[in-house]
Amino acid sequence: MINHFAVVAFASLVLTLAVATIGSLFRPDAWYEHLRKPAGTPPPWVFPVVWTMLYILMALAAALVFVSPAAPLRTTALVLYGIQLLANAKWSWLFFRLHKPLWALIDILVLLALVLAAIGVFAAINSIAALLLVPYGLWLFVALYLNWTIYWLNRDIR
Repeated sequence: MINHFAVVAFASLVLTLAVATIGSLFRPDAWYEHLRKPAGTPPPWVFPVVWTMLYILMALAAALVFVSPAAPLRTTALVLYGIQLLANAKWSWLFFRLHKPLWALIDILVLLALVLAAIGVFAAINSIAALLLVPYGLWLFVALYLNWTIYWLNRDIR
């Protein structure tokens, strides 16, 4: 017999990694390499490692919410999850493809609000699912710092 959670978790992982793959199409380029970066900017290898772990945790969190007993907020939780996935992928497009750090900064603020809201709604359904999103929320604060300081340090560059 196939475990229902395993099937849902696999489907959630496929969906999450598909969106992550779309976002990863827009990578750092020569424009990014020449930007002034803030103190504490992690080395390039850190980003794919951290994001891969975060996407796995995110997918598991969504799967836990999906298989939880029917709850009035379950649909809201999953819609928030889907919207934040899109905002996540959009950030890479805005920052790395369009070279618009300010627009990306606005996107990351929206993304952070969506993730914090998702954590709250997930907590009402499944506390473990909410906890699985916490590292993502924390990493978004790091990303917010990096995005803001890159924008500020390079605001005179067109």
